[in-house]
Amino acid sequence: MSRLSFVKYGLTLLLIVSCQENGQAEAKAEQTATGYVFHDANNNRKRDAGEKVLPGVRVSNGVEIVSTDEKGQYQLPVTDDTILFVIKPQGWRTPLSKNLTPEFYYIHKPNGSPKTKYAGVKPTGPLPASVDFPLYPQKEPSQFRAIFFGDPQPRDQKEIDFIAHDVIEELVGTDASFGVTLGDILFDDLSLFESQARGIALLGIPWYNVIGNHDINYDAPNDKLSDETFERAFGASYYSFDYGTVHFIALDDIDWIVPEGKKKGKYQGGLGKEQMAFIKNDLKQIPEDQLVVLMMHIPLVDVEDRQELYRLIEKRPFCMSISGHTHHHEHRFITKADGWRGPKPHHHVINVTVSGSWWSGAPDERGIPHTVMADGAPNGYSIITFDGKEYNLDFRAAGRSAKYQMNIMAPEEVTTDQLAETDVLVNIFNGSERSKVEMMIGKSGSWVPMQHHEGIDPSFKKLSESENGVKEKTYRNLPKPKKSTHLWHAKLPKGLKPGTHLLRIRTVEMDGDKLQSGRVIRVLPAKETAATEVTEK
Repeated sequence: MSRLSFVKYGLTLLLIVSCQENGQAEAKAEQTATGYVFHDANNNRKRDAGEKVLPGVRVSNGVEIVSTDEKGQYQLPVTDDTILFVIKPQGWRTPLSKNLTPEFYYIHKPNGSPKTKYAGVKPTGPLPASVDFPLYPQKEPSQFRAIFFGDPQPRDQKEIDFIAHDVIEELVGTDASFGVTLGDILFDDLSLFESQARGIALLGIPWYNVIGNHDINYDAPNDKLSDETFERAFGASYYSFDYGTVHFIALDDIDWIVPEGKKKGKYQGGLGKEQMAFIKNDLKQIPEDQLVVLMMHIPLVDVEDRQELYRLIEKRPFCMSISGHTHHHEHRFITKADGWRGPKPHHHVINVTVSGSWWSGAPDERGIPHTVMADGAPNGYSIITFDGKEYNLDFRAAGRSAKYQMNIMAPEEVTTDQLAETDVLVNIFNGSERSKVEMMIGKSGSWVPMQHHEGIDPSFKKLSESENGVKEKTYRNLPKPKKSTHLWHAKLPKGLKPGTHLLRIRTVEMDGDKLQSGRVIRVLPAKETAATEVTEK
């Protein structure tokens, strides 16, 4: 029997192929799901008499997207492995789970998930006569903030506790409208989804999740079945929603591949035909002057079928994307060198990770590893402010002041005859090739441009060599240093007088943010000690 695709709806006799627990293909009859989107005025999640139906709301089966009619009703084809979901419109919210994860979906798996190490979806039984989606009105200003976590990636409950103490506690009381984890919610132990979600729920805001390569079932025989435990916990592995004037698309770019005759699989970055069809159908209904944000785990430049996605977004003047996965922080500008054909480069953010370098390095006074990332930036998260078509990303270092935005590397002391040969390096954690960085000594000097410098952060190199060289240590080794894209370099100016000086660094970021910090250095007379230092005032 040939494989048939369900790209049209309303046909009840179409046959499709679905994979079962024994890995064999069996024919399943397609059905038509129908239901309503409505204002759940009494908050009981049921459509009661007199409750207002909502026309013009989009609903999807993961490929097709239809809008509810004037009666608030939709129809879509489903198979025995379909997740129906409502695309949350502006000014409304979906129900939330007890852990504040949005419940915007209905899973239709009459026979449930195949047996795997970590449980999937229980049998859902026959398709209900009406699959309804309740919504609740809420205010959504055009300016709002959202929190983005890259790779919290806890191995166990101890590391979930690290997350709670390192980032959750300081974010309690946030004014962000919602948050997103950009994949690698966990580190392979999928039994911990519930515990991780409970901790994040303390923030009191809706929290969306993107699937990562450490969030899938490694014993699945194919990509389609690799998401079963994630689906049980969070629903559809790709979806979209509106908030304010922004359209968000959460992508599943983890393509799980099990070679024929093999039991062990591997992953690569990929979207696949069904998801690409969904993206295409979704964007068809989004105005070109609306800001679109693509959220994924593997960076866009590492997705195998990205060129097809590029064709869908490159003509949009307002579109950005954000990912995690690589455990460093970077602003990428995708150009024709990667096959991009748009009139201007596409801005892709590889987001700072909550787990930093996988919870490695020596523990601090709280018992939490410092887990500095291999590009020299600290672990942490981003807060993005959206305002109409504009957005502004702020970097936050875990457990640090919001003012901690750079690490200035200069010697503690230098003699006057060494000034011109002495390097100053600064790692500006949220910096990019579009940043403007300057240096000044004291208050009466002049601002001197610093040169953008991609390379190894020497402070991280020194730290990793020192810590990794400790014998019988009780913490994990730091990773090898990797090239940082947010380093700047200059030499100390000649003519500084002996004394204690404040070296100042200031930067203007690509979004206009102005940051400034400083480091105290001592200048000594040539070939002498600092017997008569003069403190600058």
